[in-house]
Amino acid sequence: MKILNEFKTFAMKGNVIDMAVGVIIGAAFGKIVTSIVNDLVMPPIGYLVGGVSFTELKYVLKEAVGETPAVSINYGNFLQVTFDFLIIAFSIFMIIKVMNSAKKKETPAPAPPPAAPAPTKEEQLLTEIRDLLKK
Repeated sequence: MKILNEFKTFAMKGNVIDMAVGVIIGAAFGKIVTSIVNDLVMPPIGYLVGGVSFTELKYVLKEAVGETPAVSINYGNFLQVTFDFLIIAFSIFMIIKVMNSAKKKETPAPAPPPAAPAPTKEEQLLTEIRDLLKK
């Protein structure tokens, strides 16, 4: 039962819950970015390159024979996934940059150090006595 309690304590920590929420939102965000790349970014690039769809680019090592499928290196799919990654990475970078700048604005300026307290009457009297004794 001790292991169960330790796991419960671990799972209920704020960091684990935050991470789980981040993973779920990240997966949804990844789908949005993939759609942006596939549906908005890649068609114009494919048009500029000559109507080529990147996912169809491949180098065939062995042609298909009968029911045996072709053996190919699908480098176009790799290019597509690389574009997805770069756009996701840049988007996350920009979000973090905005969040950091918002944090800097929220952080109040450090308070000036408090002024030294005025000397008490005893200290003033002792200072006067010291000065008189010096003379």
